[in-house]
Amino acid sequence: MRLRVPRPRSLAGQLFAMQAVLIAVVVAGYALFTYLSDRGQAEAAAGRQARAVSLAIADSPSVVEAIRTSDPTARLQPYAVRVMRDTDVDFVTIMDPEGIRWTHPDPKQIGLLFRGHIERAQRGETFTETYTGTLGPSVRAVTPVKDGERVVGLVSAGIKVEEISKRAREQLTALMGVAAGALLLGAVGTYVINARLRRHTHGMNADELSRMHDYHQAALHAVREGLLMLDGQYRVALINDGGRELLGVTGDVVGTSVADLGLPAQLTGALLASEPRVDEVHLTAERVLVVNTSPVSGGERRGTVVTLRDVTELQSLMGELNSERGFTQALRSQAHEAANRLHTVVSLIELGRAEEAVEFATAELELAQALTDQVVAAVGEPVLAALLLGKTAQANERGVELVVSQDSRLDDGLLPPSLPARDLVTILGNLVDNAVDAAQGRVPSRVTVAAYTEAAGADSTAGGSELVLRVSDTGAGVDPAHADLVFQRGFSTKPAGEGGRGLGLALVRQAVQRHGGTLTVTEAEGGGARFEARLPLDDPGGRAPALGTPTGRHEPGGAV
Repeated sequence: MRLRVPRPRSLAGQLFAMQAVLIAVVVAGYALFTYLSDRGQAEAAAGRQARAVSLAIADSPSVVEAIRTSDPTARLQPYAVRVMRDTDVDFVTIMDPEGIRWTHPDPKQIGLLFRGHIERAQRGETFTETYTGTLGPSVRAVTPVKDGERVVGLVSAGIKVEEISKRAREQLTALMGVAAGALLLGAVGTYVINARLRRHTHGMNADELSRMHDYHQAALHAVREGLLMLDGQYRVALINDGGRELLGVTGDVVGTSVADLGLPAQLTGALLASEPRVDEVHLTAERVLVVNTSPVSGGERRGTVVTLRDVTELQSLMGELNSERGFTQALRSQAHEAANRLHTVVSLIELGRAEEAVEFATAELELAQALTDQVVAAVGEPVLAALLLGKTAQANERGVELVVSQDSRLDDGLLPPSLPARDLVTILGNLVDNAVDAAQGRVPSRVTVAAYTEAAGADSTAGGSELVLRVSDTGAGVDPAHADLVFQRGFSTKPAGEGGRGLGLALVRQAVQRHGGTLTVTEAEGGGARFEARLPLDDPGGRAPALGTPTGRHEPGGAV
């Protein structure tokens, strides 16, 4: 038989038991204190009542007159009985100065000695005491009866202690009823409050809540993804280390509205949205984030849980993969063209036209070499040169002529380590792809690329020199009203394709801003759009880089 260990009482149950015991103790203590207090007050009230009755009798002229007669009992006994009935006291005893009774509730006690202390009254003083007499314990007052200055008799009026206790018990019964009602009301209120607490704590006890808190804290710091929790008013309720890093926030932001975190407008809008968001891509100043939001509800909207994943590296790798795919397609196309040319050469030889075959093949080799020489001569940086060669083949496949401007001059080793090749590929590759899309199907269909360095302008805060990457196309151009919107994620004038559009130029602006550069779009000569990125260059090795010296801002060049 398996021994079943009882589960510890829940936190709500423990609080209920503690509060119930506390209320019971408080009510019982209050009832006992009130009973004792009421009993003392009842005894004091009885003493005052007896004193008032005895003083009233002693001051009555009829009593003094009766004492002067030869038989005081005959007149005083009926008077004492009437006073007892009217004043609600248990006895009224009138006696001579020696304590011999003239009156008593029990006529058999008349003529006997008064049982109690009378010395102070014999000296003319009124006093009160508790004494056990013929009727049992009582609270009594003894007062002298004076005829002028002479004490001619004594009066004692009293109330039995039993009667006082009876009055206190009646008050105690009412008090216990009130106490029971207070205890019941407190128990019901405690149960209701703890039932609500039980719902909020899900019936867990204190140890379980402590463990949950420890696990909660450990999970928050261990998870590399960003976690952000918002309350019902879209204020930050919780944020982990990953969320702070990905959003670029510092300091204590708990309690701060999302709108005050300084995030990009589109990301802020996604966090403030009431509907869930699934795998939305958003850009910050330095990162590409995938955002998921889910509302927290329990009968009412309680907040939002936001998860953030950093896909900056993944996005860069996807860009490189797309470039590689483009290169592959270009190579496949070139292989197809090469096969066609080879078949032409073979056919010419088979037809006995060997000289024409050699001339045809030599012309093709010279054209391909001229293409490579022109690109490498203009752009000596190997990564950009390879990128332009690949993009040239891609553009040719789509019927677009890609031209490297004669202004271009970018020697190998010129770019500093702070400007990685990956970011240059992101900037120039996306600008060229965007330009090819715009120029395709136009007459003429041309994209012109310029890459050179020059001294930074007077309005530049970087000083020194800067790298200029300029891409122009013969497309429809960009509406001046959209000059700023064109760089926002999701904006595109082209229909959405697989994976969506509107991310390329946003990535370009992100990379440019990350290096402290500027990105502008203007109208190109002859129509179309001209995108220009300017990136400040550090001074590598303590020497100024060799600057290209473009002869003008026209963009003629050799077809590549």
